[in-house]
Amino acid sequence: MKSFVAALLFAASVQAHYRFPKLIIGDQTDAAEWVHVRQTKNYQTNQGVTDVSSADMRCYQMKAGSGTATVAAGDSLGFAAAASISHFGPVSFYMAKVPDSADINTWEANGNVWFKAGEISAVPGTGLTSDEKTWPAYKKTSVSFTIPKNVPSGKYLIRVESIALHQAQNVGGAQIYLSCAQVEVTGGGSGTPGPLVPIPGAYKANDPGLIWSYYPVKTTYTAPGPAVWQG
Repeated sequence: MKSFVAALLFAASVQAHYRFPKLIIGDQTDAAEWVHVRQTKNYQTNQGVTDVSSADMRCYQMKAGSGTATVAAGDSLGFAAAASISHFGPVSFYMAKVPDSADINTWEANGNVWFKAGEISAVPGTGLTSDEKTWPAYKKTSVSFTIPKNVPSGKYLIRVESIALHQAQNVGGAQIYLSCAQVEVTGGGSGTPGPLVPIPGAYKANDPGLIWSYYPVKTTYTAPGPAVWQG
């Protein structure tokens, strides 16, 4: 009986969490998981990362990549969630340009190479809630952003990051769900993306954007990390 109850609790825990295994370009979604997205360590458990200083914050990957998608600058790129984004909080999109001399399948993206290219954060209001009125990405099955038109052409890691705030009343309570896709951007421009930050290193555990207060009710919220590059 105990093992049956434990199995039910495990199943409920997995269902309450999520992962981002498929890439979406335009209206085309990968037919299978981990085609253009590096397979993450939570591919069976759907557990998030809670230590923002961990190397898992970068891509949470368990093995090297194998496929690279192509997207034009100015087009939409998204990630499909399995099964849905079941916790409220912001979603950010980071990009890191792969050096010409590096293999995109194995490049680790260490150091100050990441810039924030998109964000879906809290809708401003007099009293922020923990539901869809405040958080546009909450309960969605996919999230997307527009590849900046002025980003230089080339190969990139594109990282989706959903910060779940439902248990973030105290430091260390935020759960981060993330994946990295391998993409080649075509038709880009001559912009200089920035600011460039390291991951891990862009966040501290006590950043205000990683802590949530149900009471007193928050009236403002800013996602952690750098500002979105307006390229």
